[in-house]
Amino acid sequence: MQKIQMKTPLVEMDGDEMTRILWKQIKDELILPFVDLKTEYYDLGLPERERTKDQVTIDAANANKKYGVAVKCATITPNKQRVEEYNLTEMWKSPNGTIRAVLDGTVFRTPILIDSIKPAVRNWKRPITIARHAYGDVYKSTEYRVPGEGKAELMFTAKDGTRYRQTIYDFECSGVLQGQYNKDTSIRSFAHSCFQYAINTKQDLWFSTKDTISKQYDQTFKLIFEEIYESEYKDEFGKLGIEYFYTLIDDAVARVIRSEGGFIWACKNYDGDVMSDMVSTAFGSLAMMTSVLVSPDGNYEYEAAHGTVTRHYYRYLKGEETSTNPMATIFAWTGALRKRGELDGLSDLRAFADKLEAACIKTLDDGIMTKDLAGLVDDTAKVKAVNSLAFLKAIRDRM
Repeated sequence: MQKIQMKTPLVEMDGDEMTRILWKQIKDELILPFVDLKTEYYDLGLPERERTKDQVTIDAANANKKYGVAVKCATITPNKQRVEEYNLTEMWKSPNGTIRAVLDGTVFRTPILIDSIKPAVRNWKRPITIARHAYGDVYKSTEYRVPGEGKAELMFTAKDGTRYRQTIYDFECSGVLQGQYNKDTSIRSFAHSCFQYAINTKQDLWFSTKDTISKQYDQTFKLIFEEIYESEYKDEFGKLGIEYFYTLIDDAVARVIRSEGGFIWACKNYDGDVMSDMVSTAFGSLAMMTSVLVSPDGNYEYEAAHGTVTRHYYRYLKGEETSTNPMATIFAWTGALRKRGELDGLSDLRAFADKLEAACIKTLDDGIMTKDLAGLVDDTAKVKAVNSLAFLKAIRDRM
């Protein structure tokens, strides 16, 4: 069989632990037999990030800007335990956070639905896409552990030397401080990405913050979204019959639970991190969610929205069989290949991505699935729970 050809490489970002194992298996079973794969490879596994002092992450992000499309495996964001486990010289920052900062992008996450698994929220009928701002806030914050009594102050020195200064709190005991920031330019990019994505997918766009409490920080988000919508997107939304509205995040949560789905929910960075996990789990599984980072200048990075499945990796190292769900990682590959095909005018590459996704859904509809999904199906008699490699081979059979 003649393999499908590519013109431009994908930027391939390898990862950590069990997802790294699945990454190779997916390529070997589902992609390399059919596609003459061209990639520019970057190893974002924690040992290589340590060896390069995280320069490899920056190089990968810049390569994404060069080629336009990247596919990324799940990676470890180290905590104190990981520093000791991997003998790190530093608690390296989240690779995802670094890449998002370089691309100035917005993350769109949408659940993958199958008929045999019903959402935990019974009235949800259509997917809910989370649009997560991918810059600043707690992910770029500066922190300090207050040792004892003292005054904490917020101070800003303008370029002309003028200063703003305000007391945050007079500590009478030990405590903790955190300073976070965002930029109007990044918020504007976030807003444009959300409005454009809503227009492209013809879906309503909801946006939520807590501007009643955060009267400067969150209100800035609200006002920028409002100004851009009114000046640039309102007429187009009207022509398409779709709606944009803003609401407080606590009200948004209530609205989302009561809704039927089928819209985009835009959230600040941390809110989007939490809510995307909630939405994906309620629809079925964290491993059943697509995730794409979209930059305002048209760069795309596709990834799995979940972690590195550490528990399964430790079992794998012992030689034990694992049943890890590879769906989100497969869909990262199909998303990247489809976008590469779109940008390069390769209809057969786009068709391959469609067919691979269809084969995945057909495998699940036939009752062949990993253990995390098997337990969610009502009629378990029609389900065959298999290990990861057997699941990938079943998909290949249907290709």
